[in-house]
Amino acid sequence: MSNRNYKIGVLPGDGTGPEVVGEGLKVLEAVSEKCGFGYDLVKYDFGGERYLRTREVLPDSAIEEFKKLDSIFLGAIGHPDVKPGILEKGILLKIRFELDQYINLRPIKLYPGVDTPLKDKGVEDIDFVVVRENTEGLYVGAGGFLKKGTPDEVVVQESINTRKGVERCIRYAFELCKKRNKRNKLTLCGKTNVLTYAFDLWERAFNEVAREYSEISTDYAHVDAVCMWFVKNPRYFDVIVTDNLFGDIITDLGAMIQGGMGIAAGGNINPEGVSMFEPIGGSAPKYTGKNVINPLAAICAVQMMMDYLGEKEAANLIEKGVIKVTSEKLKSLSAGKMGYTTAEVGDMVANFVSG
Repeated sequence: MSNRNYKIGVLPGDGTGPEVVGEGLKVLEAVSEKCGFGYDLVKYDFGGERYLRTREVLPDSAIEEFKKLDSIFLGAIGHPDVKPGILEKGILLKIRFELDQYINLRPIKLYPGVDTPLKDKGVEDIDFVVVRENTEGLYVGAGGFLKKGTPDEVVVQESINTRKGVERCIRYAFELCKKRNKRNKLTLCGKTNVLTYAFDLWERAFNEVAREYSEISTDYAHVDAVCMWFVKNPRYFDVIVTDNLFGDIITDLGAMIQGGMGIAAGGNINPEGVSMFEPIGGSAPKYTGKNVINPLAAICAVQMMMDYLGEKEAANLIEKGVIKVTSEKLKSLSAGKMGYTTAEVGDMVANFVSG
């Protein structure tokens, strides 16, 4: 055993979350043995079931524990018997904000053998990354009601953007673009013609930071144009940087063009602290316990976590295992249509990385 030992928090979450997390951990065990690093898991049961049982969402004491971890692996949050927003705000957003995970990182990559709904597009067309600001914007919850429930009701919801928050996100995107070293192009996605205050700040910070990266070409596109180009010509993009709301929207479109939620993984990144990795798809409660849900997104989240922890060999091995399965095995990425069970898909990737 090497001295590379990581303390990883595991939140299996709700619905099919525990099933896909189990397959991700299966692959983690296989790749750790292959690549010679160790890890310790700390499991937490925060989610819908615990909330219904105890009315506790996520105590501050848990956040203090999370700060001592090397990373967090999250399954899914969302329970049909819990009012929408309680778990999402109380767990997901709380972790992001309290751990200052100011980058939401979403690779949009089409793997061999995976169908995209885009006509005449293949793996060479869809390979880019969205860098979404993750702790500001409309998601901070600033605003309020006046005369709520009356005909004269007024609602204000404010987008909070700070120079520090915007610039550190933009700087991360430039560094990522440089590290990828593919097309060396960074696109700022915004809405400068309507959101004139917020995106004036974004555009000024973007142009100022760009002067430090002469090797990176830059451009700007309105968010609606970005959506059109995702569909018409996704090859146009290399790295995209955007705010919290627009990033939330365009990454779901990105997930669809890369083959769906069954393959989409994401990271909530604090480059100086503790980051959290997760499959993008929800808890899919209707498939719970049926052993039919696709675990590849969760396995890809483990791959992202390995890359973040500096275990590049492990990350590459997992990605090759996923490609092997998508290109040679699966009939579909959809739950119940893969041709294999959840556990069998996990076994195939684990067996590949074991070599």
